[in-house]
Amino acid sequence: MGKQQFNGFGGGANMQQLMRQAQKMQQQMNEAQEKLDAAEYEAASGGGMVSVKVSGKRELTAITIDPQVVDPDDIEMLQDLIMAAVNEALRKGEESREKTMSSMAPGLSGMGGLF
Repeated sequence: MGKQQFNGFGGGANMQQLMRQAQKMQQQMNEAQEKLDAAEYEAASGGGMVSVKVSGKRELTAITIDPQVVDPDDIEMLQDLIMAAVNEALRKGEESREKTMSSMAPGLSGMGGLF
């Protein structure tokens, strides 16, 4: 039963070709991951009063706050603006990541965030 299990693969030559294709795909995915990690995403809220940048590694790298939006009597509004901008920048990064990975492996895109 041992040898018959692999008959569906069409022999050793096809298995080697399959392994080469898998290695090439892995290399392409690694390169895409590096590009995604190096990318930067920016978003703003409050009509541009608060802007943020996040890296492809999902790290907040910059926050810019227009002094006009800083009201000591309304800290909650500033907090909401910061949160909205950060969440939007993270969403942009995640959307880019999903688009890139699903284009590389369309059959694998629904695997629950594996890529």
